[in-house]
Amino acid sequence: MRKRMGTFYTNCRVENQVDRKKSAEVPKMLVDTGAEFTRINAETLKKIGVKREKKDYTFVVANGQQITRAVGFAIIRISDALTTDEVIFGEPGDLQILGARSLEGMNLRVDSRAKKLVDGGPILAAFCKRALAHHFDTK
Repeated sequence: MRKRMGTFYTNCRVENQVDRKKSAEVPKMLVDTGAEFTRINAETLKKIGVKREKKDYTFVVANGQQITRAVGFAIIRISDALTTDEVIFGEPGDLQILGARSLEGMNLRVDSRAKKLVDGGPILAAFCKRALAHHFDTK
């Protein structure tokens, strides 16, 4: 099977955000910067005690089809990078996807040539009030 251009997979660890000892490895997640949310098999999330906090959310997938799934909160970890994010409870037949919000939360970006995730570099931050005061001539 030929790999499609720009498509690659990664492994991650998902943790219960309340009891971080409850965790599971999630192999072969499709890295999808076009998907906003991360989607993980519901059985994996249930096994580590992630609760379905939001039910019956409707999503549009890449082929235009609408699906309805539950959403919960979990910690997503790849090596030393981690974030707390909303995760979709995937049903049988659903791809496990690492979405853009999780990538951004972990400050990871896609190196499309090497087909891997890399550090996103310095994070933009707001200026302090003193710097803004000079710019806007406020006191």
